[in-house]
Amino acid sequence: METQDRQARASLSDSQRWMIAAAVAALCALLYLLAPVLTPFALSVLLAYMGDPLADRLETYKLSRTLSVVIVFTTIFTCALAAVLLLLPMIEQQIGALVRRLPGYVDFVRATVMPALADTLGIEEGTRVLDALKAAIVQHWRQAGGLAVGLVKEFSQSGVAAVAWIANIVLIPVVTFYLLRDWDVLIEKIHALVPRAVEPGVVRLSKECDSMLAEFFRGQLLVMGALALIYTLGLSLVGLELALLIGLTAGLVSFVPYLGFFVGVVCAVVAAYFQFQEVLPLIWVLAVFGVGQAIEGMLLTPMLVGDRIGLHPVAVIFAVLAGGQLFGFFGVLLALPVAAVIMVLLHHAHERYLKSDIYQT
Repeated sequence: METQDRQARASLSDSQRWMIAAAVAALCALLYLLAPVLTPFALSVLLAYMGDPLADRLETYKLSRTLSVVIVFTTIFTCALAAVLLLLPMIEQQIGALVRRLPGYVDFVRATVMPALADTLGIEEGTRVLDALKAAIVQHWRQAGGLAVGLVKEFSQSGVAAVAWIANIVLIPVVTFYLLRDWDVLIEKIHALVPRAVEPGVVRLSKECDSMLAEFFRGQLLVMGALALIYTLGLSLVGLELALLIGLTAGLVSFVPYLGFFVGVVCAVVAAYFQFQEVLPLIWVLAVFGVGQAIEGMLLTPMLVGDRIGLHPVAVIFAVLAGGQLFGFFGVLLALPVAAVIMVLLHHAHERYLKSDIYQT
């Protein structure tokens, strides 16, 4: 009898389930409506989530929470500012170099590729399109190459956009600091709001989701940064002019397995062919990406990420595209964390289904 009473108290009534479902639906609708202004808050939550373990570690050395947060906060934003100040001029220079080379690429395609297509497939209309493209590039390459100048000019023409951009830049560190300082308190308050009937299950799922998200953010971001560094240094040793641009791009998209490798190889091989016009540099480029892929598979991913994330590459691509379609850039930021949480929930739903009467009978 007592066991039956405990089971009755441990289960939610139908009305409670509907209330929870309605609350979740209302939250999703609110996020959809507020998506355009939520990006800085999402970035702040991400930074606070990644910085909280460091602050907790500093607290074990008898430092106050506020001092620990100040140290972590200063370290994060100093590194971010240094990276921006260091990389932005170099990226702008490489974009300018790429745009300056584009007319030569167009001439090569016009003189080599288009005649072959015309002879083989009877395609001749593309020549006029290439001529128009080359004229447009030659006319506008200075604007395209001047990234910083273009941003300043755009801001000067749109005061509202400038104010919004500056407000977001200021808002991110402010919100991050307060979230990081009160992170443990906020988690405890959320825990206290969970209905007692489902609290054990919610805590168990939350810990699994936290473990998966921690492995992704703190592991995969390190893998992406390491690959970007490996590709950039390797391509620089080969002598590729666009080494930084291609290396950063390949590293940043490597959260999808093999996508960074594929994008990097294609871009680097094309750039190396047009720059060197020789076969040996192409072999060195392929060697750079082969070494990077080997280091990732045998060292970086096993050490920094592990095997627990388990998101299929197709699921990753779909999650990013769906998040961007529904919520814009805010959705892109949330896509993979939400996908990881959904995967944990689906895993438990699968286990319950296998134990249910529907499957057993």
